[in-house]
Amino acid sequence: MAASPTDPDLPVLGGTRRSFRERVTDALRAAMIAGELRPGEVYSAPALAARFGVSATPVREAMLDLTKEGLVTAVPNKGFRVTEVSDRQLDEYTHIRALIEIPTTADLATTADPAALEALRPVAGEIVTAATSGDLVAYVAADLRFHLELLALSGNRHLVEVVRELRTRSRLYGLTSLVAEGRLKASADEHLEILDALLARDRARAEEVMTRHLGHVRGIWAVPDGDTGQREAGPSR
Repeated sequence: MAASPTDPDLPVLGGTRRSFRERVTDALRAAMIAGELRPGEVYSAPALAARFGVSATPVREAMLDLTKEGLVTAVPNKGFRVTEVSDRQLDEYTHIRALIEIPTTADLATTADPAALEALRPVAGEIVTAATSGDLVAYVAADLRFHLELLALSGNRHLVEVVRELRTRSRLYGLTSLVAEGRLKASADEHLEILDALLARDRARAEEVMTRHLGHVRGIWAVPDGDTGQREAGPSR
């Protein structure tokens, strides 16, 4: 389905021009990652369409796409159930991400074109703006875009696709609590820290910031709302 002048401004993941159906898929995927669409819950296409301000057809098509990704399962005559992700799965996803993302990002301090790095600053700004306003879907969309475009500077597209899948399968249930506690902006600001370290050609600093940044995923963000005090450790190794 092609976008029209009245189509809502939905998030764009990955930095490329997307069809309207793909943008609806992006928005639904981001809502799942952020925990706004809860695991185990069944959602109908019409209800989601009303929530996102679109028609039911692209939502139904988008949910079928997400079924293929394993993010939801179809429930006959009811809608789609969001797939639950176990603590062990979250630990494993985060562990693999740490092994890939931290050294790859740090290496960009000596290999990336400064102009290409600087071009990511507006995306980092979008993350900060979304964190400040508490727009979790926009936050997740911009965060995913930033990191995938940053990793793409390594020139390894297969690595980017692996990280994309790991990130989209993750869940950040504690984001709402971080917003309420005023702590999400601090994490958002780390995207600017990463860029500044890379532009300064400071590999050690880039590695330190990225390690801290990714540590939030399992340390706090994966905790269901209301349980943020129970897990403070970084990603398991």
